[in-house]
Amino acid sequence: MTVRVRVAPSPTGDPHVGTAYMSLFNLAFARQQGGQFVLRVEDTDRARFREDSEQQVYDTLRWLGLDWDEGPDRGGPYAPYRQSERLETYKPHVDKLLADGHAYLCWCSGERLTQMREDQQKRKVPTGYDRLCVGKTAEERAALPGYSPTPVVRMLVPDEPPLSFVDLIRGEVNAPRPDDQVILKGDGFPTYHLAVVVDDHLMGITHVVRGEEWISSTPKHLLLFDWLGWERPQFAHMPLLRNVDKSKISKRKNPAARLTWFQEQGYLPEALLNFLGLLGYSLPSGEEVFSFAQMSESFDWGRVNTVGPVFDLDKLGWLNGHYVRELSEQDFAARALPFLVSAGLVSSPASEDELAVLASVVPLVQTRVAVLSELPDLVRFLFVDEDAFRVDPAAAAKALGEGSAAVLTAAADALSAVEQWSAETVQAAIDGALLEGGLGLKRGKAYTPLRTAVCGASIAPPLPESIALLGRERALRRLRAAAGA
Repeated sequence: MTVRVRVAPSPTGDPHVGTAYMSLFNLAFARQQGGQFVLRVEDTDRARFREDSEQQVYDTLRWLGLDWDEGPDRGGPYAPYRQSERLETYKPHVDKLLADGHAYLCWCSGERLTQMREDQQKRKVPTGYDRLCVGKTAEERAALPGYSPTPVVRMLVPDEPPLSFVDLIRGEVNAPRPDDQVILKGDGFPTYHLAVVVDDHLMGITHVVRGEEWISSTPKHLLLFDWLGWERPQFAHMPLLRNVDKSKISKRKNPAARLTWFQEQGYLPEALLNFLGLLGYSLPSGEEVFSFAQMSESFDWGRVNTVGPVFDLDKLGWLNGHYVRELSEQDFAARALPFLVSAGLVSSPASEDELAVLASVVPLVQTRVAVLSELPDLVRFLFVDEDAFRVDPAAAAKALGEGSAAVLTAAADALSAVEQWSAETVQAAIDGALLEGGLGLKRGKAYTPLRTAVCGASIAPPLPESIALLGRERALRRLRAAAGA
């Protein structure tokens, strides 16, 4: 048997980080088994459909290196891979379920269903469809209240449906009894529950790997597989990603639920991939830093954690910092450049002079950032035009108070006499003027106002190197301007 797995996002907004999480585990298993990974777009929710969402799914998964073997953008033997393009596929199976007595037409209006649920809740009984339409013709049902001329199709769940199944991660699982699920909507679109079963079968999916929130739906899917005479796939239900308060991570409550957020913040794809793997999996060696290849090579469903992992951004920041430090200086500069362009510090395309400045400052900042979006504030002082240079007011209030003018003036006078301009000669000059033999200050107290004056902020690269990169003219101008202010 050739292993075939799939991920099936719905294009209803910005891609969810859970799509990457599920894709990672599907792909790791498929690659270990020499199987195929399918990307299928489940776009039957037309009310929430967003046209640009599908392309965002492609872009973000490829940014992470999670590529697929078959999908809407690259085709394959089971095309089309968009559910909206497969509508004619589902109707024959609905007709079979109706003919075999496993499904029925339901003409209840939305208003009636709402009232029914409210009554059930008031009586504190389980909510679910009351089967008013079972066994009735359209004419018989039209004679009763709450009638809609456009019917839906519902499953007719037996009194004792199969409620247990074997999960690759959790062993034997018992799920709650399902309701008479709608499988075909009034607009002719299938619901998720029918479409996912039909597509998984017709596309030869052997293993369904999805979030644990679908455990309660699995009995519905098992019934459909059995009624249609199809072999059941194997199931693996992954633990859900959780916020710090243990609630399910969602785009409404946590910006990190948006996959594009990680790109915007400057996380490296290899770090995020490692982090997502670490949330649900552990290597036999116990290492926390590992590649996709290592995860795939060692993959074992028995090593997948069943407890919902907390999405700890501090841990991700630590991992990202590790990967940032592992980059070559050239690679770091290339990845950092778009953030400087976005901040308006570097032109697009960057000039040779701008690239030279970036290359010179990389050794000073690469170990100081956890995410690439932190870089513009660290290096702004080097790229900004002098007329636009400003000292941060909060930093100025803390560092450029009473007595700082004398420190700034002494440093400017000492630096103006430096002949060979370098980080070493800059440090020697300011230390001689401000520390022992000069003003007698401690280095921290001496450097703080200088850093604020020349870099515009209290946090910056090492001071002597920053002044050396800034150049004599700009450094002296800023020091004297700050002293005068």
